[in-house]
Amino acid sequence: MITPPPNYPTFPGESPEPPPPELGRGRFRLALARLRLALRSFKNGWAIFLESRIGLLSLATIVIFALMAISHPILMATVWDAGTYDPVTGYAFDQIEQPAPPSWRHPLGTDPLGRDVLSQLLSSTRSEFILGLTAALVTVSIATTVGAVAAYYGGLVDAFFMRLADLIIALPAISLLIVLSALFRLNFFHLALIIGVLGGFGGTAIILKSQALSIKVKPYIEAARVAGGSQFHIILVHIIPNLLPLSLLYMMFTVTGAIFAEAILSFLGLLDVRMSWGIMIHTANTGGYLLGGTRYWWLILPAGASITLLCSAFYLGGRALDEVVNPRLRRQYD
Repeated sequence: MITPPPNYPTFPGESPEPPPPELGRGRFRLALARLRLALRSFKNGWAIFLESRIGLLSLATIVIFALMAISHPILMATVWDAGTYDPVTGYAFDQIEQPAPPSWRHPLGTDPLGRDVLSQLLSSTRSEFILGLTAALVTVSIATTVGAVAAYYGGLVDAFFMRLADLIIALPAISLLIVLSALFRLNFFHLALIIGVLGGFGGTAIILKSQALSIKVKPYIEAARVAGGSQFHIILVHIIPNLLPLSLLYMMFTVTGAIFAEAILSFLGLLDVRMSWGIMIHTANTGGYLLGGTRYWWLILPAGASITLLCSAFYLGGRALDEVVNPRLRRQYD
């Protein structure tokens, strides 16, 4: 008499036997081992990142801007009154002439409409962080998935995604955003989604696909295929996790591009947003203060320096992460 194997129904319609406890413990140990390996890789990468002066400088700059973003709602709830320090509707009644130069009550002065420049700067910092991180997450999610799928399946799937990426790269991004902003009312969320989709299906997908091709030929991919792993399992468990370090690197670069694009569109008055660094410069320009030299420096310098410093911080942070992701660069600098 032939005994049916375990976990298979004996008769049609009969439910399979539950998996043995040893199988569940084995899966738990495997997950625990993967977690320990990920933590060890993170510690090693973090140590390499801290050895880079560029990385430390970029990290310190990003932390400073993060504190600025957090401080604005706290100041509005505890120290500042909304009638004077609201970044959009506030007015400095204690100043006779507007724009007013920096003073004790207004450390960065006021703009031509009597609004506190420091409050505008801190409020815009929070918006820029949300914009940049949202665009980066959308880009990384799409590009990692597209790169892994195109590399694994190849053929028509690869050709379709790569030709789509070539088409997006050929389009001038800023010009496309200007046209879209003229056709639709764009806010921070819409802009983040558009930048994320363009980046996810564009150049970032090509770079991650090339990395996924090198992962596809690894022995453990073939072992997973021979062991009966499905295509979805191989892509999700074996290919995508190995793409995440490189995805994090290009996530930093996407934040820089998103902040820069927002500043341009806000300066041109094409975004439906309450306040941003680009709007601060736009206000100074429409009032005729942009070319006024250093006399009204507080209308231009804070916003312009913030755009430059934050974009540079994320870019330099990406360069420092490149040394973590690319072992050949580490050997070159050693």
